[in-house]
Amino acid sequence: MARRLLARLGQAAVVLWVVLSAVFLLIHAAPGDPFSFDAPNISPAIRAQWRAAFGYDRPLGEQYVRYLSSALHGDLGYSHSMHEPVRDALAAALPRTLLLMGVALALSFALGVWLALVEVRYAGTWRARLTHRVALFFYSLPDFWLALVMLMAFAYWLPLFPAGGIVDPVLHDYMSPGRALLDLLRHLVLPALTLTLLSAAAILRYQRSELLEVLPMDFVRTARAKGLDEHTVLRRHVLRNALLPVITLLGLAFPALLGGALFVEKVFAWPGMGYLAASAIDARDYPLVLASVVVGSCMVIIGNLAADVLYRLADPRLRRQ
Repeated sequence: MARRLLARLGQAAVVLWVVLSAVFLLIHAAPGDPFSFDAPNISPAIRAQWRAAFGYDRPLGEQYVRYLSSALHGDLGYSHSMHEPVRDALAAALPRTLLLMGVALALSFALGVWLALVEVRYAGTWRARLTHRVALFFYSLPDFWLALVMLMAFAYWLPLFPAGGIVDPVLHDYMSPGRALLDLLRHLVLPALTLTLLSAAAILRYQRSELLEVLPMDFVRTARAKGLDEHTVLRRHVLRNALLPVITLLGLAFPALLGGALFVEKVFAWPGMGYLAASAIDARDYPLVLASVVVGSCMVIIGNLAADVLYRLADPRLRRQ
């Protein structure tokens, strides 16, 4: 187990280096640089001075080597758009994204698995058909479109929740701890619900197919022959054996939510990694874009490693290997 984990970590390091190198070359291949923005009051001499200060006037190979060397020592550079070190910008944004993704991931798996059980339990009835059609509807929606609809529906037409941000920018600091927590939760509802609806639809379809594969097995027929009701058979016997492949989906869903969070955070002005990355791309903030890619790649690696470990813990056959 330990040897396999070390091998996976070595592979992850190679993948991280390849992704970082590819993104570095792509963003530098685009015309212009971070100081090519349209500002008539800034002279070319000042722009040249800025480029020299941040090393953008040096050959591309030298910039690449200097960036890798700095990154290996924990220095991710300085963000021109945020006016602070990239490390500080990430430290502020990453916990907010993890909060949003964690809530959305927990809700989407709970909702997806429960709806899959409902669809299998009531197969052939109007409940199953309605669940299937609603799930297919949300499964086919673009994330940014659903985020805009949720924003219009529940922040403007029916103003139940705040339109954006993570807390009330004026009153939050003066609230009691209980009201401050409630304020955070109210701002969390719309972006978390949007990601939940999008992810739960995919999880439902995947879990339903796994349940249908387990249903015809002999131990399920034995459980029914013992006189157990259908609800108990599905919950205790079928679901328990159909959940193992979903663990793999959990590892893949963790980084996949980061991609959806980019658009959702932008729409709801949630100041997390997605919002930070989108703003960095708009501002051509090279160090912040590269750091966002590094964080996203690390999430993919962590998700895959977590899925591998959890799968081995859940399946006794793999623990013997």
